[in-house]
Amino acid sequence: MTSTPPGPAAPPRRSGRGDRGAGTRAVIVDAAVSLIADRGFSATSVDDIASEAGVAKGSIYYNFGSKTALFEAVIVEGVGRLTTALRAAADGLEGRAAIEALVSELLDQVRTHPDFAKLMVAEIFRTGRDWQESIRLVREESMGIFADAVAASRPDLDPSLTAAAIFGATLVTGLEWLAFQPHRPVADVRQSVLATVLDAY
Repeated sequence: MTSTPPGPAAPPRRSGRGDRGAGTRAVIVDAAVSLIADRGFSATSVDDIASEAGVAKGSIYYNFGSKTALFEAVIVEGVGRLTTALRAAADGLEGRAAIEALVSELLDQVRTHPDFAKLMVAEIFRTGRDWQESIRLVREESMGIFADAVAASRPDLDPSLTAAAIFGATLVTGLEWLAFQPHRPVADVRQSVLATVLDAY
């Protein structure tokens, strides 16, 4: 009698506890971004965030420890995501082509994550915050991608200041677009930014 060959081994069962934890953390971060972008950090309470996220207040303290640590995580994760996207956009490009790609990607990020973009404008440049050093480090990574593109093509310019000018112009123009001129196609917004920031090139 011929025996039936064994089928593929069943995948190991997972408790899902890690997935649920990661999901809860993401929901809390999303709620915090939305509320802080609208109200500011000081005017947003842990109770507000818990209510918006649909979780118990204790879940916020369990996952982050404090409201300050939660906001630091929001900034670090958001800027980290932005840095990864910008680095990918500029990969293999130099000079003007790199700047154009970075402006386009930053506008896409503003459109995809408008609350985080608003939060950056409202909070990231404030001084005297507990999270200032962490923000400075991740901000320098993100801004450094613009600075590298400037330095490679225009060594006569100050790369950090020029990068800040391009980054700031793109970020604020993107928010202006979403808030007041959402009917405009992104190509128009991109062209307006590039026409302004690339005069030096």
